[in-house]
Amino acid sequence: MNGTLTDVAGIKVGHYSDVEHGTGVTVVLTEAGAVAGVDVCGTATGSREFLTLDPQHSAKVIHGLCLAGGSAFGLAAADGVMKFLEERGIGYQTSVALVPIVPAAIIFDLSFKDPKVRPDAGMGYRACLSASAGPVEEGSVGVGTGATVGKLFGPAWAMKSGVGCAGRVSGSGVTVAALAVVNNFGDVLDRRTGKILAGCRNPQTGEFLDVARRIAEMKELPEALVQRGTNLVVVATDAQLTKPQASKVARMATAGMDRTLSPAHATFDGDVTFCLSLGTRPGEVNQLGVLAAEAVAEAINRAVEKADGLGVLPAGKDLPS
Repeated sequence: MNGTLTDVAGIKVGHYSDVEHGTGVTVVLTEAGAVAGVDVCGTATGSREFLTLDPQHSAKVIHGLCLAGGSAFGLAAADGVMKFLEERGIGYQTSVALVPIVPAAIIFDLSFKDPKVRPDAGMGYRACLSASAGPVEEGSVGVGTGATVGKLFGPAWAMKSGVGCAGRVSGSGVTVAALAVVNNFGDVLDRRTGKILAGCRNPQTGEFLDVARRIAEMKELPEALVQRGTNLVVVATDAQLTKPQASKVARMATAGMDRTLSPAHATFDGDVTFCLSLGTRPGEVNQLGVLAAEAVAEAINRAVEKADGLGVLPAGKDLPS
């Protein structure tokens, strides 16, 4: 066990990080196929192939997920993931061609460095080339390269975030693991104490503003300054689930966001939780959902704890202890 998403057998994760321009791609490859579900809990979601996750859709499994920066432009990265899988004979066999099923979701990171450079098919392909079943690299990498939090008053008041992972094992030995990219409009809270770990911070005094409290006190939000966000979560398990069950576990896993993001699911965020089932073990949905929520909350905390400011913004590790 390595405490990351690849604790679940059958998953490979790869990153491509464009540090110079402040964006990137993370891919989750399930080459043998994974039953998948989704909980779309945000209202500014950018997505592709989400209908394949609907229980009524004919696609029984997916072959990968693509998480990218670049806002809607970044959805193009999924083309590279499909190309990579097709070249390796992975996908849904039609009468005339092999079609990999690769849902994709994006975060808004255009305000971090260069808004003119966004993930494309080439970045998606290169992320696949780096994919492995080893421990997942955490921090300001892949889709987390340009991730930030605390954007109520614009990017100057924000802090750096990134990608985090965590895992849990049930009493019966079922594995549940999570990967989160944290790009919240608001703050990130310690899952145990509720203390702000990273968020909107006065650049002169270093004081946290407490976004939820400030919003409650304002006469109106400074929408001209607010930067959009989006938090993306992937939960995986080696329990055998149906598509409706996977979507239910995804919905329960979203509670991990509610415990650690303040506010959670604002109109500026397009939050999404995926759930992947890759095993044959029996699993109880409620237990899996509880474990998934715990793993998500820890993964979100690790995303800000492992972040690097990349010379642009402060990160959690830069703050005085």
